[in-house]
Amino acid sequence: MVKITSAKEVLLDQLAACHDEESWFKSSKTILDDLSVAEAVWKTEGHPHSIWEIANHLIYWNEMWLSRFINEDMIESRKINNEETFELDRLKLTEESWRTTIRQLSNGFAEWRDIIANCEVSKLERRIPSYFNAPWWNVVSNLCIHNAYHIGQMMFLKKLVRLG
Repeated sequence: MVKITSAKEVLLDQLAACHDEESWFKSSKTILDDLSVAEAVWKTEGHPHSIWEIANHLIYWNEMWLSRFINEDMIESRKINNEETFELDRLKLTEESWRTTIRQLSNGFAEWRDIIANCEVSKLERRIPSYFNAPWWNVVSNLCIHNAYHIGQMMFLKKLVRLG
């Protein structure tokens, strides 16, 4: 008999692949852990963002959706232009600050995994009227796809910076 995988198991698998388990693509942890600050801020012509800026973008969206998942009544206090989520404080380009960014991204994935592992399935099935009436499992799955897309960009940039 074939066991049907639950939405919760799929989401946990997607989050693990994005965070720290090798899958069809390199995890964010594998890509980021050995990068220097210089590599993290490097940009190539034709690509508007550095690895560090992409990490900031992922942190913003992962934390924003996690906050909404925890507190569905949360209303965004400030509308943000998506480009602002990539911002990098050029005055804080230190090894310590880069390590803090990596930890923050990693902690976000760990928090998501913990929340999903411990939530009721009914929570994942609940719809979000203010967001296309989408069920939570769909939103979290798309968040994972968003992460995977940008993790691919980071891997590409890492390869380019190390070639040059």
